[in-house]
Amino acid sequence: MDYEKFKKGLEEYDDWNSINFKPEGVYFPSLDKFVNNQYGKSDAVNSPAHYTRGTQEAIDIIEEAIQDAPTPKEGMLQAQALKYLLRLWLKDDPKQDAEKARWYLNRLIDSL
Repeated sequence: MDYEKFKKGLEEYDDWNSINFKPEGVYFPSLDKFVNNQYGKSDAVNSPAHYTRGTQEAIDIIEEAIQDAPTPKEGMLQAQALKYLLRLWLKDDPKQDAEKARWYLNRLIDSL
Protein backbone atom coordinates (compact mmCIF):
# COMPACT_ATOMS: atom_id res chain seq x y z
CA MET A 1 0.00 0.00 0.00
CA ASP A 2 1.18 3.49 -0.80
CA TYR A 3 2.33 5.12 2.45
CA GLU A 4 1.09 8.64 1.60
CA LYS A 5 -2.34 7.30 0.64
CA PHE A 6 -2.46 5.32 3.88
CA LYS A 7 -1.37 8.35 5.93
CA LYS A 8 -4.04 10.55 4.31
CA GLY A 9 -6.71 7.92 4.95
CA LEU A 10 -5.64 7.63 8.59
CA GLU A 11 -5.82 11.41 9.04
CA GLU A 12 -9.32 11.45 7.52
CA TYR A 13 -10.36 8.61 9.83
CA ASP A 14 -9.08 10.55 12.85
CA ASP A 15 -11.11 13.57 11.71
CA TRP A 16 -14.23 11.38 11.35
CA ASN A 17 -13.84 10.10 14.90
CA SER A 18 -13.69 13.58 16.37
CA ILE A 19 -16.87 14.67 18.11
CA ASN A 20 -17.18 17.74 15.87
CA PHE A 21 -17.21 15.95 12.53
CA LYS A 22 -19.56 13.26 11.22
CA PRO A 23 -20.03 12.77 7.47
CA GLU A 24 -23.60 11.91 6.54
CA GLY A 25 -24.27 8.20 6.18
CA VAL A 26 -21.15 7.09 8.08
CA TYR A 27 -21.49 5.34 11.44
CA PHE A 28 -19.10 6.14 14.27
CA PRO A 29 -19.85 4.14 17.43
CA SER A 30 -18.26 6.56 19.88
CA LEU A 31 -20.18 9.55 18.51
CA ASP A 32 -23.48 7.68 18.26
CA LYS A 33 -23.03 6.36 21.79
CA PHE A 34 -22.48 9.93 23.00
CA VAL A 35 -25.52 11.24 21.14
CA ASN A 36 -27.72 8.34 22.28
CA ASN A 37 -26.67 8.73 25.90
CA GLN A 38 -27.03 12.50 25.71
CA TYR A 39 -30.61 12.43 24.50
CA GLY A 40 -31.79 9.03 25.70
CA LYS A 41 -32.42 7.73 22.19
CA SER A 42 -31.88 4.11 21.33
CA ASP A 43 -30.60 2.74 18.02
CA ALA A 44 -31.68 -0.85 17.38
CA VAL A 45 -29.16 -1.30 14.54
CA ASN A 46 -25.95 0.42 15.66
CA SER A 47 -26.31 0.32 19.45
CA PRO A 48 -29.05 -2.08 20.55
CA ALA A 49 -29.62 -2.10 24.31
CA HIS A 50 -28.82 -5.82 24.60
CA TYR A 51 -25.31 -5.19 23.23
CA THR A 52 -24.50 -1.95 25.06
CA ARG A 53 -25.46 -2.77 28.62
CA GLY A 54 -22.70 -2.11 31.12
CA THR A 55 -19.43 -0.25 30.75
CA GLN A 56 -18.35 -1.89 27.48
CA GLU A 57 -20.12 -2.87 24.30
CA ALA A 58 -20.31 -6.58 23.61
CA ILE A 59 -18.43 -6.16 20.31
CA ASP A 60 -15.45 -4.62 22.13
CA ILE A 61 -15.33 -7.50 24.61
CA ILE A 62 -15.65 -10.07 21.83
CA GLU A 63 -12.99 -8.51 19.59
CA GLU A 64 -10.53 -8.44 22.48
CA ALA A 65 -11.35 -12.01 23.53
CA ILE A 66 -10.88 -13.61 20.10
CA GLN A 67 -7.71 -11.81 19.04
CA ASP A 68 -5.53 -14.79 19.99
CA ALA A 69 -7.70 -17.49 18.44
CA PRO A 70 -5.58 -19.97 16.48
CA THR A 71 -7.81 -19.83 13.36
CA PRO A 72 -10.53 -17.54 12.02
CA LYS A 73 -13.05 -20.39 12.33
CA GLU A 74 -12.29 -20.92 16.01
CA GLY A 75 -12.35 -17.18 16.65
CA MET A 76 -15.74 -16.91 14.98
CA LEU A 77 -17.15 -19.81 17.00
CA GLN A 78 -15.86 -18.27 20.24
CA ALA A 79 -17.28 -14.88 19.22
CA GLN A 80 -20.72 -16.35 18.56
CA ALA A 81 -20.79 -18.19 21.89
CA LEU A 82 -19.73 -15.01 23.69
CA LYS A 83 -22.34 -12.95 21.87
CA TYR A 84 -25.15 -15.11 23.16
CA LEU A 85 -23.73 -15.33 26.69
CA LEU A 86 -23.12 -11.59 27.01
CA ARG A 87 -26.74 -10.76 26.20
CA LEU A 88 -28.27 -13.79 27.94
CA TRP A 89 -30.42 -11.92 30.47
CA LEU A 90 -31.27 -8.97 28.23
CA LYS A 91 -33.51 -10.61 25.64
CA ASP A 92 -36.86 -12.39 25.65
CA ASP A 93 -35.70 -16.02 25.88
CA PRO A 94 -32.53 -16.60 27.97
CA LYS A 95 -32.81 -20.38 27.62
CA GLN A 96 -32.79 -20.11 23.83
CA ASP A 97 -29.71 -17.85 23.88
CA ALA A 98 -27.96 -20.26 26.30
CA GLU A 99 -28.73 -23.12 23.91
CA LYS A 100 -27.35 -21.14 20.98
CA ALA A 101 -24.19 -20.37 22.96
CA ARG A 102 -23.84 -24.07 23.79
CA TRP A 103 -24.29 -24.98 20.10
CA TYR A 104 -21.42 -22.70 19.08
CA LEU A 105 -19.31 -23.78 22.04
CA ASN A 106 -19.80 -27.46 21.14
CA ARG A 107 -18.65 -26.74 17.57
CA LEU A 108 -15.62 -24.90 18.97
CA ILE A 109 -14.77 -27.82 21.25
CA ASP A 110 -15.13 -30.26 18.34
CA SER A 111 -12.75 -28.19 16.23
CA LEU A 112 -10.01 -28.08 18.89
